[in-house]
Amino acid sequence: MTYINVTTKHATLKFEILENKKVALIQVNSNDLSALTEQQKQQLTITEVQITGENFHHKGLNFLNTTPGTNLIYQSYQADERDNGKVLKITSQDNNQQLVVDNFYQLFDETSIIKSWVTIHNIGNENLGIEYVSSFAMTGINQGKDLKANFATHNLLYTPHNNWQAEAQWQQQTLKEAGLDYWTDIVDDQQNSTKRISVTNNSSWSASEFSPNGILTNTVTNQSAIWQIENNGAWHYELTDSSNGELLTLLLSGPEELDNHWWKNLQPGESFETVKVAFGQVSGDYEKAIQEMTTYRRIIRRSNQDNQTLPVIFNDYMNGLMGDPTDEKERPLIDAAAEIGCDYFVIDCGWYADGYWWDSVGEWLPSDKRFPRGIKSIIQYIRDKGLVPGLWLEIEVVGINSPLANKLPDDWFFMRHGKRIIDCDRYHLDFSNPEVRNFADQIMKRLVEEYSVGYIKMDYNITTGIGTETNADGVGDGLLNHNRAYLQWLDSIFTRYPDLVIENCGSGGMRHDYAMLQRHSIQSMTDQTDYVRNGNIAAVGSSVVAPEQCAIWSYPLQKGDKEEVIFNMVNAMLVRIHQSGLLNQIDQERLNLVAEGIKVYKTYREKIPTMLPVWPETLSHLDDEWYSFGLQGNHELYLAVWHGIGNDKDHQLSLQKYGDVKNVNQIYPDITEDENSQYLVNDGQLNVTFKHEKMARLYHVTFN
Repeated sequence: MTYINVTTKHATLKFEILENKKVALIQVNSNDLSALTEQQKQQLTITEVQITGENFHHKGLNFLNTTPGTNLIYQSYQADERDNGKVLKITSQDNNQQLVVDNFYQLFDETSIIKSWVTIHNIGNENLGIEYVSSFAMTGINQGKDLKANFATHNLLYTPHNNWQAEAQWQQQTLKEAGLDYWTDIVDDQQNSTKRISVTNNSSWSASEFSPNGILTNTVTNQSAIWQIENNGAWHYELTDSSNGELLTLLLSGPEELDNHWWKNLQPGESFETVKVAFGQVSGDYEKAIQEMTTYRRIIRRSNQDNQTLPVIFNDYMNGLMGDPTDEKERPLIDAAAEIGCDYFVIDCGWYADGYWWDSVGEWLPSDKRFPRGIKSIIQYIRDKGLVPGLWLEIEVVGINSPLANKLPDDWFFMRHGKRIIDCDRYHLDFSNPEVRNFADQIMKRLVEEYSVGYIKMDYNITTGIGTETNADGVGDGLLNHNRAYLQWLDSIFTRYPDLVIENCGSGGMRHDYAMLQRHSIQSMTDQTDYVRNGNIAAVGSSVVAPEQCAIWSYPLQKGDKEEVIFNMVNAMLVRIHQSGLLNQIDQERLNLVAEGIKVYKTYREKIPTMLPVWPETLSHLDDEWYSFGLQGNHELYLAVWHGIGNDKDHQLSLQKYGDVKNVNQIYPDITEDENSQYLVNDGQLNVTFKHEKMARLYHVTFN
């Protein structure tokens, strides 16, 4: 037998070269499939590739048994050392000597999560139509020594549904409940099922319906698999059965033809690289899996000061100016933001238009009517108060009534069937056009070098649809070309302005993928305007985004009470504080509570990038009555507990999972001033009593 075995401190990959020269993936970390029969190992395909015109040996719509994917012949492998791990390349070739496939696996020293991608090369003399290429394929997921067990009932699938103002809503169900069954009466000619559990994202909001993630936990083997797809546009993953229904297969990919309208005409001598994905098998539950993915997200991220110091950002929008900024309105807000201890002040949308602006954006020139003393004057005022100034921008769009709209050629925009695509009264720029990138460069230069901003809130409020036909093999190919060009443009901006902070916002959290978040240091998690529901989202945001990148609004209302302010602050105090609200119009007592929250946050915020997220109860959902979320460090835990809407005043949660509890202190609000809550610790159980609904508290827990 010939094996390829690559390990780091935390990760293990093992492949077997079978007698027919097929490569089989027989181990990923804790999931060891080496005991499979030779016939079963034939199902452990590491790359599924379907070429137009080639036979497709599947049943139904899944991407199993592709051609030439299933029949690729092993050629060689190469393992290279990296500063933080290793990269393995396995090279295979199809029978007809038309295609060479390179599988890449990047293993890291500090996490068991593995990055995976595939590059295919046309080495023949004819064009090849590529319909599908997996970025990662694994059969036998979560099965290990439980190969004869019923994977349909033993596996819990966690799917992160995503929606505007309802982000990261994980739903849990067994594979059987999701519709994928296990074949219990196997006969020699038994076919695989036609069912696939597929999760697909189309268009340019990478999280328009689902976060690009998934978790599968086996309740028998106590294994969890976790994955994410790192593309800022369309993607697809699916779970299905193989090997006559005995084994479970996971396929991760970027866009493909069936679900995403992507097709690639690969000409002789050309190569294509898939989007990158991440996958891990861990021993433990969903929480352990998310912790591993959190570590991985930190490893792959662009090094930056923002994710080390976690400055507090004030933004004038949410439950504040709501897109109607003026010089007169901003100055008292700037004063208030400085008074309570904010570090940045961001002027949100509207600064570039005299009135209604949605369908006229594109030039990004300041309004003299809104800022009669000039935009530079208000920016200088921000700096004079000791704050870093920022501006809102939506650089990928041009309004249909913009002065630019009729001056620019069609090849600047997304096109289908010879027409510009119009989405919500805007055209969408195509960054694969170098003239568009140059145009965007000039806008950024003006904002950074002329206006002296240090922060840009980069919003993204429309989508492209399935893609563009311009300079592409199909509309899905056009979308992928744009996605990749936009990322390259971002890289150039961060190279040019390394200290600039650019917030990733897509109507809140509609584009929170780790193609974008490898580059951006901060993610707007939601546009939720209800502070109670905002707490539900805040409690799960760190399941899909690293805590130090996850920005949550805190927006005290004009008409509210002390508990409303506290709830708002607790929402943001374990992640990134996006402070807002009309702080100059609330009474001093409530303003003092905001300042107190920020002061407390600053005592521990630099620990956050080293701490791991925990959920002592479960991943919460919108409108849950009680819920909690914490950050675990070395013998300590910062824990937020919320009571939403409901009549239960008493609540208990266990902390025993995290260690032997030594002490619990309420750190916000000041316990000596607190008349509405009580807490007691007994044998690792935290018992809290909140006298009212819509309350939240922040605790610091230490362990022996």
